[in-house]
Amino acid sequence: MRILLAIILNALALAAAAFLIPGIYVDGAETGTGATILAFLFVGAVFGLVNVVIKPIIALLSLPITCLTLGLFAVVINAGMLMLTAWLTSWVPVHFVVEDFFFSAILGSIVVSLVSALLNRFILRPLEN
Repeated sequence: MRILLAIILNALALAAAAFLIPGIYVDGAETGTGATILAFLFVGAVFGLVNVVIKPIIALLSLPITCLTLGLFAVVINAGMLMLTAWLTSWVPVHFVVEDFFFSAILGSIVVSLVSALLNRFILRPLEN
């Protein structure tokens, strides 16, 4: 149940980034609300898998530069995870597209981080009590 909720929260955060940032979108999904929701759920699952498997390794390896920049390099790491998700989904019929690193991925990582933090605060925390 918790994994399904995490996938849904990731999908909502990615949908918010796709709505707010013009260079981020999902391509290859059929028209219609249901197909778009399923596409974002699939991309949310891939993004969650990338965050669980690869992000801790990258965060550990980049720990010195993250400390040197007082944590601001974490935004670059999150942008890299968005770009990696976009690359991984380029092999399946539903593509998560991030057009460029500097504008789209950086701003997208900020939006995904803020939306994820808010959703985790107001959805996951009340469930734990």
